[in-house]
Amino acid sequence: MSKGGYCDKHRQEREQRRGTAASRGYGHKWRTAREEYLMQHPLCVECTRLGLAGAASHVDHIIAHKGDPALFWNRANWQGLCAPHHSEKTVREDGGFGR
Repeated sequence: MSKGGYCDKHRQEREQRRGTAASRGYGHKWRTAREEYLMQHPLCVECTRLGLAGAASHVDHIIAHKGDPALFWNRANWQGLCAPHHSEKTVREDGGFGR
């Protein structure tokens, strides 16, 4: 097994099906918007809800966009999350990354 729980053959097949980050909308325009959003919203919303002051490092789509560009770019559908809270949400909603 390699990183991510897949053997090399199946990891490559999975990555080909999923596509590149850029092909899924996470190119230069997204990176610029993400940086701007995190500057304006520096705290993780889940940490804040728990009374903590964790730094947001991920811009999360509250409702999964599933390729819908309008939902992808709707900033009302964005929230800042720290890495642990983003990972928890991903596993809870998708069963893990890329599933």
